[in-house]
Amino acid sequence: MKFTKMQGCGNDYVYVNCFEESVQDANALAKQVSDRHFGIGSDGLILIKPSETADFTMEMYNADGSRGEMCGNAIRCVGKYVYDHGMTKKTELSIETLAGIKFLTLSAKGGKVDEVTVDMGIPAFAPEQIPVVADGERVVDEPILVGGRQYRMTAVSMGNPHAVVFVEDTKVLPMKEIGPLFEHHERFPQRVNTEFVQIVDRKNINMRVWERGSEETWACGTGACASAVAAILNGHTGEEVTVHMLGGDLRIRYDRQGSGHVYMTGPAVEVFCGEL
Repeated sequence: MKFTKMQGCGNDYVYVNCFEESVQDANALAKQVSDRHFGIGSDGLILIKPSETADFTMEMYNADGSRGEMCGNAIRCVGKYVYDHGMTKKTELSIETLAGIKFLTLSAKGGKVDEVTVDMGIPAFAPEQIPVVADGERVVDEPILVGGRQYRMTAVSMGNPHAVVFVEDTKVLPMKEIGPLFEHHERFPQRVNTEFVQIVDRKNINMRVWERGSEETWACGTGACASAVAAILNGHTGEEVTVHMLGGDLRIRYDRQGSGHVYMTGPAVEVFCGEL
């Protein structure tokens, strides 16, 4: 099986072109390829498939083999892959995901895509849409007890569940301790991605993320969107935010007063190709 390793801000996945390859057990394959000692090494597996309702379909699997609804960094790389590999000549693309159809704008230089803007859609705040166990119509700056300590979270869905927690300093977090406690907390029936966010100023935030099914990753596109939206809802920033992560930066714009959509712009990089 031929594969391509790609990354967006260090959030790396193994990509398989299912126009040419056949994958029988994607859950098992995701675990195999993601292993950084005995496999290729990645945060998960991405399958690029045909679609009856969009230009292409993206299937996402986490490192533990579980199916994910959406990944912002991965979908940018899908846009780069299909353009760079001659599967389309369009620079405006629609990609089908479990979180709905997403729309991409590709920026190409020298015949290769280097940056992609994704219309990530309208964030959801209703507890049942995230899902999160809560009273009321939204979970904004709400207390949550995790590991004997009280935090304050804002819950957002970008097609997948996010809990955004504001902290003083992202550099000193014991991620391996608190990450799993948030992920498997009883208030999140489908587990949750947790973003720990430090406010730098009105236009910049630092973020570290514990991803559901993949542990801490170097970046998370949907998490960056959720973090920016949460920062705006809590009055910490304006509506255009640069999110600084371990693997790089993403520019997020929340058109709160207009369409209500969130737009994410960032890099997409092909690392290497191989055969498994």
